[in-house]
Amino acid sequence: MSDEHFDAVIVGSGFGGSVMAYRLAEAGLRVCLLERGKAYPPFSFPRAPFKLRNNFWDPSDGLYGMYNVWSFKGSGALVSSGLGGGSLIYANIIIRKDEKWFKENLDNGGYEPWPVTRAELDPHYDRVDQMMNVQKYPRHLPPYDKTPKTLAMIEAAAKLKQAKPNLDLHWLPLNLAVSFRRKHAGHPDYDDVNNPPVTGEPIEEGRPNYHGKTRYTCVLCGECDLGCNTGSKNTLDYTYITAAQHQHAEIRPLCEVKSFGPLGDGKRYFVTYVKHDPNLWEGKPCNGDDDPDRFPQHTITCDRLIISAGTFGSPYLLFKNLAAFPNLRNNDLLGSRFCVNGDLLSFIVNSREKKNGQCVPRVIDPSFGPVITSAIRVGDTLDGLGDQGRGFYVEDGGNPYLLSWAVELTGFLGYLRRSLQFARTFFKYRVGLNPDADLDKEIAHLIGDCETSKSSFPILTMGRDFPNGRVTFDGKYLDCDWKIKKSQAYFDRVRWVVRGIANALNAEFVDNPSYELFHQVLTAHPLGGCPMGKDKNAGVVDSYGEVFEYPGLYVMDGSIMPGPVGPNPSMTIAAVSDRAADHIIDQHRGATR
Repeated sequence: MSDEHFDAVIVGSGFGGSVMAYRLAEAGLRVCLLERGKAYPPFSFPRAPFKLRNNFWDPSDGLYGMYNVWSFKGSGALVSSGLGGGSLIYANIIIRKDEKWFKENLDNGGYEPWPVTRAELDPHYDRVDQMMNVQKYPRHLPPYDKTPKTLAMIEAAAKLKQAKPNLDLHWLPLNLAVSFRRKHAGHPDYDDVNNPPVTGEPIEEGRPNYHGKTRYTCVLCGECDLGCNTGSKNTLDYTYITAAQHQHAEIRPLCEVKSFGPLGDGKRYFVTYVKHDPNLWEGKPCNGDDDPDRFPQHTITCDRLIISAGTFGSPYLLFKNLAAFPNLRNNDLLGSRFCVNGDLLSFIVNSREKKNGQCVPRVIDPSFGPVITSAIRVGDTLDGLGDQGRGFYVEDGGNPYLLSWAVELTGFLGYLRRSLQFARTFFKYRVGLNPDADLDKEIAHLIGDCETSKSSFPILTMGRDFPNGRVTFDGKYLDCDWKIKKSQAYFDRVRWVVRGIANALNAEFVDNPSYELFHQVLTAHPLGGCPMGKDKNAGVVDSYGEVFEYPGLYVMDGSIMPGPVGPNPSMTIAAVSDRAADHIIDQHRGATR
C-alpha cells in the first residue's frame, strides 16, 4: 500500500467529480482528483483531419483523445475523456430541472417522487450558477442580435403556438456557461454597463486558471462541441478544477483507475490506478490493459472514495470490482434505470423565405454563435395543464464551419458541374481565347450559392423518456438493453413538434440516419445505472450518492439520476454533487471534533 493517504479520492472530473473536489478542498479536506484523460489548455483541441482521427479514447490501441463513443442496439452515446469531463464537449447549457418533473412513472400507474426535491437543490443550483459564470446570450446587442438560428426559433415558436393553441409551448432564452464579457461575475470590477459583450478579447480572470493560459471571449464560431480553443467556454477546468487547485487539491490527469475496495479496517478504501503517457505510447497498440510495462500501477488510500466516472464509467468500475463489495453484488438495482434523457437529433433542411416576391433560401448560418442559444419548451402532463404527454426541450443546434463545408460537398454533382465550367473558362484564358484575366466571379460561382449549408441546421431535443434500460457487464464488455419501444409515444411527439418547426420555417424535416435506419437513439446525456433511492430496495445510493451498506463509498455523476432530468442535465448533476459535498463536510467535521 502507498503511504499517500487522502481524506477523499475522487475518480473522474465531470460535473459530479469537479464540484466535489472543489467543495471538499475548500472545506480543508485533503483531496486527490484522478482523471483518466488529459488536460486541454486553449488552442490544444484538434481541428486538422489527421489529428481529429486520433481524438478518441482507447489506450489499448494507442488512442488518448477526448471522444469516447458507445454503440448499443437501441442507443448510442458520446461521452468525453479529459480534464473537465463532459464540459469539454457539452453545449454550455446551465438549466435547472423543472420543479414538477421530480417524479417518475410507476408501472402500475401513478408517480414516484425522486429522493431529492427542487427546493432542496435550489440553493445548490444558485452556487453552480455563480461558479460557472452563467450568462444569457446577449441577443439584443450587435452582432449577437443578428444570430439567424435564434431568430428562426423565435419565429417558429410563435407560428407553432398560433397553429396549435392547445399545445403548452413557449420559446425561452437559455443560460450559457460562456464568457461573452471580459470580466467574470466574480471580478471586483464586474458590472454590465462598463463590461459589454465583445468578441475575441482577453478575459480578465480574478486568479490564474489551471492551465495558466490567456482565455478569450466567445468568437461565435460554433465549435463548442469540438472543444473551445479560445477558452470562451467556462468549462470545469477553468471553474471548479481551477478553484480546487487553488485550495491545494491534488489534480492528476492521465490517471485511470483500475481497481478499488475497502481496506481491512472496513473504514477506509484503497484505489489502484495507472498513469498514462501519450507521448510515449500514442498510436502504438499494446497487449491489453494488463500490460505491466505499459501500465505500471500506483495505489493510494482514502477515508472516502467518490466514483464520478460517468454513466458508463461508474457502473463499469463497480461491476468490475464487485468481488470487494458483496452486499452490492446482491443489489439487483445496479445497472438499472438507464435512460437517454429523451435525446433526439434531427435536422431542419433547406429553409426558405419570401424576399422581393421570390422564394429564396433563408440564411440560418448554423456556424454563427454558440452551438445552442435558445429553446422551445414543450409541456408535460406533470405541469398540471392537462394530458400533454411527456415534456421536452427543443434547442437550436449549431455546427462548426468544417461541417458546413462537408455539407456542401454532399452536392457533389453540382460541384462537379461548376468545376467543369470553371476549368473551361480558365482553359480559354490560358490558350488566349479569352483576354479577361479577372477570375473573381468565376471562383465565386465555383463555390456556389451554398444553399444547403446556409439554410439548414441541426435540432437537439431532450426530455422525459422512460428509464427502463439496464446496463450489464459480462466480465469484459459493458452492454445496455434500453430500447425505444416504451418511450415511442414520447419520441413520436418530439418528431411531430420538430416537423411543425420545420413547416413554420418552410423547410424539410430530416431524421438522423441512426434513427431512420435502425431506430437507434443517439444521446449525449446517458443517465442511470447507479440510481439514487430512499433505501437499498429502491436504489444503489441514497440522495447524497452514498452507496447503501458501504459508508464512505459514493457515486456522484449522471449514473445516480433515477430517471431523465429532462433539460440538459449538467447543472442538476452539479447541484446534486454540491448538496452531497455539504453532507460529507458535515460528517468530516463531526468526526474531527
